[in-house]
Amino acid sequence: MAEPARRQPAADEPPALDPRAVERAYRRQRAKRRALVERKRERRAARVRFWLVLLILISLSVYLALTVWQEIEQLFGL
Repeated sequence: MAEPARRQPAADEPPALDPRAVERAYRRQRAKRRALVERKRERRAARVRFWLVLLILISLSVYLALTVWQEIEQLFGL
């Protein structure tokens, strides 16, 4: 038959901490903060690229439409 688990006597002193645990936690938090800043920067850059490409495409479309319209007028003598 199984016996109940033995209880550990309560210790008066707190458990020993890993001396590098605090430094690892600081590094992890700094890395998370750096990643957040980098994500914001990349998102802003992507937004600017999107609007720039959209502006270029609209400009090219207007230029092409005007060129085609001019050629149609010239061809049919309007």
